[in-house]
Amino acid sequence: MARLIVKSPYYKCGGNTSLSGYLRYIATRERVELLPDDRPPTRKQAQLINKLTKDFPDSKTLYEYEDYAAKPTKFNASAFITIVLESNWDKLSNMEGYAGYIATRPRAERLGSHGLFGDDDAVSLEAAMNELEHYTGNVWTHIISLKREDAERLGYNNAKAWRDLLRTHRNDIAAAMNIPPNDFRWYAAFHDEGEHPHVHMMAWSAKPGQAYLSRDGIRQIKSELTNDIFKQELLHLYEQKSTSRDELVREARKAMLELVQVMKEGICDHPEVERLMLELAMQLETVKGKKSYGYLPKPQKKLVDRIVDEMERLPSVRDCYDQWLILQGKVDGYYHDKHRERKRLSQEKAFRHIKNAVIKEAENIRQCNLFFEDKGVEQESEPEEFRNASYDYENLRDAIRNESLTLEERGDAVDEMNKLAKSGDKYAQYLMGKLWRDGPLLTPDWVNARYWFQKSAEQGHTYAQYALGKLLLSDDPEVHDVEDGIRWLKRAAESGNHFAAYRLGKEYYRGKNIGRSLPTAAKWFDRGAQAGNQYAQYMLGKLYLMGQGVEYDKELGADWLSKSAAQGNVYAEALLQRQDSGRPPHVFLSVTRLLHHMSRIFQERSLPQSGTGLQVDSKLRQKIREKKISMGHRPDDHEDPELNQGGMGGITGY
Repeated sequence: MARLIVKSPYYKCGGNTSLSGYLRYIATRERVELLPDDRPPTRKQAQLINKLTKDFPDSKTLYEYEDYAAKPTKFNASAFITIVLESNWDKLSNMEGYAGYIATRPRAERLGSHGLFGDDDAVSLEAAMNELEHYTGNVWTHIISLKREDAERLGYNNAKAWRDLLRTHRNDIAAAMNIPPNDFRWYAAFHDEGEHPHVHMMAWSAKPGQAYLSRDGIRQIKSELTNDIFKQELLHLYEQKSTSRDELVREARKAMLELVQVMKEGICDHPEVERLMLELAMQLETVKGKKSYGYLPKPQKKLVDRIVDEMERLPSVRDCYDQWLILQGKVDGYYHDKHRERKRLSQEKAFRHIKNAVIKEAENIRQCNLFFEDKGVEQESEPEEFRNASYDYENLRDAIRNESLTLEERGDAVDEMNKLAKSGDKYAQYLMGKLWRDGPLLTPDWVNARYWFQKSAEQGHTYAQYALGKLLLSDDPEVHDVEDGIRWLKRAAESGNHFAAYRLGKEYYRGKNIGRSLPTAAKWFDRGAQAGNQYAQYMLGKLYLMGQGVEYDKELGADWLSKSAAQGNVYAEALLQRQDSGRPPHVFLSVTRLLHHMSRIFQERSLPQSGTGLQVDSKLRQKIREKKISMGHRPDDHEDPELNQGGMGGITGY
């Protein structure tokens, strides 16, 4: 893969150190023709290379070392030794033999009497050397290298091309080095040698002590130059790889989301995690301040990490994490050749939110909070009730729901249903309330929904009473009315609506809208349970097992759980299976919720992160976007709407 290598060592001038000699060297060194020699390197070459790689480990990242490692010949050995010596000039220039090497080395491609170039067309070598001779600050010696085939193909096989490139980006380089443009000083020379033509660039600030170059700064320089050198190829390559990548990503995401679904619906049976969660809950008792991972003391952080790593041992989590690594690896492979290391889940930054989910659930355990594992209850809680409904109502209702009809035809049916509601039909009024609340044939408007629900509720429609109560307890400020909401829920519950009884139990247990009262919550759960509501039965069973709001009664708790399990409640079934384990039910459920939290986090990460390596700048991305749009693509058509649904799944009610 085509790439640019940038090395940026710096030298401290002043005292006995002067870089004027190095400047003369890079300015007067001419192209060296290295003759191919496929014979093995000499013993002295091998010894020198061994010493250089030990003294300068970073040299192993050079193109020349890659060539030598792949094919150790005299030719490749010579090229590698040369570039390392040049890269570490200050350390080696005073060594016996190397000073002579510099003095006798042939000269560079010249743009006149020498090969030096900078901001000005006519660079005075003597003046530049004199400037460096008296300079006392740091000087960076950037060495920028391409492979021969890339340099030839892209036109960077001559000094003029490099001069134009560096002039174009001199302010970018200055910014990366934290130097104001007016204070930036630089000279460079092109060396057209061997398989890796390169440019030597010396850069410094007119004000000693001002410049500073970090690793991010080096990456910034490399990114700016890379985007310019490879801009045309990059645009084409990026388009090709985007198409290929998107297909691979689509398949990988699909596989991953299938695994996420398993986590989302799973029951977590992990005694060790339960034990560790209990331990963490007890330790959090003594932790002051904010209960989040970043603020925890080290012992508690280690415990959280341990819990995350234990969760990773679950097959559903392990498989999902493996799939994520495959997915991310496919994306990474388009930007660099480095293999992604498989870290422990607790150490993977992409999933750091899991740690706070652990802490949240440990806090729930500490406070003995019970939750409402009632996914889908909202969909089940408003069944049809049309005893004695009119023939007109039933016909209009069927037309409204018939998706084979046109929207205009269904809209006409809504208009007729509205007329029927205005005439006083309580069933039509209830349906109009739902249409205004939920859409899609009407634009949701909860004020209108409240109006029609109330009209129907006042006529004794119990599900309208229940729907109205829920609506009034919502957070919408236009309809929020706690007192009236509770009143309508009670009226519905007393009329036999077991969903309303269950909802009242939830309200009194949570204490969000009304004062918390566990005995009152238990009373309403009992009413709902007696009427056959599986969620009320489940909650009542948990209350008896925990002794919350009622006296502890294991047998009665198990009885209610059995009734709920018989209706398909998987959580009730799970608690029944573990009733003799001695493990507190709220701890088991907290660990299960943690699994579901993790499924949500994995789902959010199913869209791969951008590659780290070759960066595409904003202007190039905009060009690509514009080109894709001009070809008829949507700006976001790399996303799969079917796979990008926002459903979190798992346990609801918290």
